[in-house]
Amino acid sequence: MDQLVPLTFAIPLLGAALSLIAVRRQRVQRVLNLTCLTATLGLAVALLVHVERGDQAAVAQVGAWPTDIGITYVLDRLSGLLLVIAFTTMLLVLVFAVGEKGRDEHSPYYHPAYLVLAAGIGAAFCAGDLFHLFVAFEILLMASYVLLTLHGQPGQVRSGTTYVIINSVESLVLLAAVGLVYAATGTLSLADLPDALAALDPGVRTGLQVLLLIAFGLKAAVFPLFFWLPDAYPTAPSPVTAVFAGLLTKVGVYCMIRTQTLLFPDQHRTLLLIVAGLTMIIGVLGAIAQTDMKRILSFHIVSQIGYMVMGLGIGGPAAVAATVFFLLHQIPIKTSLFMVEGVVESTEGTGALDRLSGLARRSGWLALLFALPALSLAGLPPFSGFVGKLGLITAGVDRGQYVLVVLALVGSLLTLVSMAKIWLGAFWGAPAVPGAAAAAAPVGLLRHRRTMGGATGMLVAVGLVLAIAAGPIYSYCERTADDLTTPGRYAAQVEADR
Repeated sequence: MDQLVPLTFAIPLLGAALSLIAVRRQRVQRVLNLTCLTATLGLAVALLVHVERGDQAAVAQVGAWPTDIGITYVLDRLSGLLLVIAFTTMLLVLVFAVGEKGRDEHSPYYHPAYLVLAAGIGAAFCAGDLFHLFVAFEILLMASYVLLTLHGQPGQVRSGTTYVIINSVESLVLLAAVGLVYAATGTLSLADLPDALAALDPGVRTGLQVLLLIAFGLKAAVFPLFFWLPDAYPTAPSPVTAVFAGLLTKVGVYCMIRTQTLLFPDQHRTLLLIVAGLTMIIGVLGAIAQTDMKRILSFHIVSQIGYMVMGLGIGGPAAVAATVFFLLHQIPIKTSLFMVEGVVESTEGTGALDRLSGLARRSGWLALLFALPALSLAGLPPFSGFVGKLGLITAGVDRGQYVLVVLALVGSLLTLVSMAKIWLGAFWGAPAVPGAAAAAAPVGLLRHRRTMGGATGMLVAVGLVLAIAAGPIYSYCERTADDLTTPGRYAAQVEADR
């Protein structure tokens, strides 16, 4: 079973190659994309069950190379959980895109790029060494730039260029960090690095930690490295923005969790706490200042990342467990909000709040699909966002981080205010269609977008499942946190399968 781990990114890559061969047959491309993502999701679920039952990470060594230079892929509780939620989200967003029938999905390069993006995400979550993590990031960058600029509109190209420049800087920083880590320790294996880094001079170790934090912080869009995100994401087509919002920054957060708990445990937490507080507050203040649904939600990507960094800064099994749960909850919640925005934009032609009104009267179901994840994003009970934030705040109180706890509560209140701003602007009140045209305006918006509404509803349901089954899922996150915070646990699991 362990040897199947590389298939989590090999299947999407093979699908991308076949999709390029079928470049003039869009139906074939759609079937290939749906089949590959479904197969990869099924494999990820099987591997997750295998890891949980055996209480042992799945480790695959590719080829017969020595372990210090060979390619190792590791799927433990954290990466397995994220693979399942990531491929579930990508599958539903693909169905949404097919239902939207937008220009981007009709491009012959959409499906190959989407599958390459899936392969990059799979490779990033399973990489067992820093070099292959860097390679996975490059795969993500190439695919995301293609998806971001598929329309070729000036605004998209401009934002896409900014996106590429920023991510190229991130790649250079990460490559420099990887090279310096190898020069200092002689290994890039995540299993071998904890002992090798511990033997270094503290100053050198701090320098390497800061370089990795900058690289992954750019990808995760933490303060002050988030400035590119609110301009880049809103210009992309809605399905692309949805999958970017739900997954790409979370890959950066995953890398921060992996490296900070495994390679630099209990180091420079004060820096992480400062970054967390500023990211939470500045992100949500930026959201409140916006008047467009997509831009509000884009700033909220930044703000919510702050809560995950907060858990890392607090440290310890309880805070890390809450961080893992919050990360898990954010992927479907954030993606489904962007999918609702996509429905609004496809029917109304805009996401500007001053041009929208009364959508709830025209489609109660669409209003419900927005309200449920919006309340979860704000952290209100009984939704999954409440569970994650309660865990983080409890851990913060236990560790005496009262300032950060207050900032987290203020951030949640401001998040609720910004969600209310969208609700009052777009869904409340009388329909925006004036006069005689009001009678001809479509009612029951989801009836005209059944596939889009169905995919969005299924992802909202995933968010509800996280709330309904919060007990067992949180227990799983606690076992994951124990794995992450127990010194030598990751190395022992990898060594057992080498």
